[in-house]
Amino acid sequence: MDSRKLGYFASVARAGSFSRAAEELRIAQPALSRRIRELEDELGRPLLVRHGRGVRLTALGASVLQRAEEIEHLLAQIKTDARQDRPALRGTVALGLPPAAGLLLGPALAAHMAQAYPEIVLNLREGVSSLIHEWLAEKRIDVGLVYNAMPVDGFRIVPLLRERMVLVGPPGDTRRIGETSEIRIKDITGLPLIMPSLPHNNRRVLEQAAARHEVRLAIRSEVDSVALTKAMVRVGQGYTILTHASVQAEVARGELSRRAIDNPPIVATLALIMRQSTLAEPLARQLGVEIESLLAGLCGTEAWPGATLIPPAQAATPKRRR
Repeated sequence: MDSRKLGYFASVARAGSFSRAAEELRIAQPALSRRIRELEDELGRPLLVRHGRGVRLTALGASVLQRAEEIEHLLAQIKTDARQDRPALRGTVALGLPPAAGLLLGPALAAHMAQAYPEIVLNLREGVSSLIHEWLAEKRIDVGLVYNAMPVDGFRIVPLLRERMVLVGPPGDTRRIGETSEIRIKDITGLPLIMPSLPHNNRRVLEQAAARHEVRLAIRSEVDSVALTKAMVRVGQGYTILTHASVQAEVARGELSRRAIDNPPIVATLALIMRQSTLAEPLARQLGVEIESLLAGLCGTEAWPGATLIPPAQAATPKRRR
C-alpha cells in the first residue's frame, strides 16, 4: 500500500472536499480522485461518501483515517530522528567581510553560529572587497561577502541585497549640498571627492554612473581606507560616497551628514562569494545558508536601513569574465 495514497486520503478527509484538498496539495482534482479510488479498490470497500457539499467518512474511512494519521506521525518522527542523527558539523570556517557589513552582520552571525553549531569555530576577517577576492583565491578564507562583485570563472557569486549609496559630508554641512534629504546625481558635479582608487568596486560603480549621466567627478584624494576616508570628511577635507550602512553610526552621533542620491540612485550590491571547489564542503555551504537567513531578518530594519533583499529569482549574475 502506497503511503502517499494514505496521505492524500487523510487530506481529503480533513478538508471535507476534494477541491479544497487538491488546492492544499497543489495537485489536479481528477488525479486526486483517481488516487483515492485506487486506495478504495485495494481495500475493497468505500472510504468516503460523496455528496453535494463535499465528502463524509464511512465507518471504515474513519478507522483508516486514524491509522493514516498515525503513519504520518511516524514518518515525521523518522525524518526528525534522521536529522538529529546526522554527524555534528565541526571544524573551522573562515569568512571575509567588508567593514560596514561586518559591523552589522558579524556579531549576530557569530552569536548564532556559536549557539546553533557549538563545534564550529568561525574565523571572521575584515577587508575591502578586492582584498576578500585575494583571500578567496589564496584559500585563506572559505566564504566572502563583497560589494559589486564582477563574476570570475571558478567562483560562485550569489547577490543577496541592494543598498542605496549616499553622499557623505561633514557634520551639519548644507553649504554645498543644500538642506534637502535627497540630491540628484548631477549635484555631485564639482564636489571635492575622497574616493578609493580603481579598481575598487565602489569607485568603479561611481565612475560608471557618472559616465552614464555625463557627470564630471572631481577626485581630490584617493584613499583606500573607509575609516580614514570618513575621518577626512569629518574635518571638512571633502565628500565621499558610501553605502548607508557605512555611516549610519557616525550620522546618528552627529559626526557626519549624508544625503541620499536619487534621480537616479546609485546602488551597491552585496553578494556571497565562494570558490566553486568549496561548494561541496559542508561547513562553507552551511555558513552561506545561515548568512542568507540572517540577512533576510536584518534587511530594511533599524539595524540595516536602506537595504532591500534580492529575491532568489532575481539573483542572476552577468556573464563571467576570465
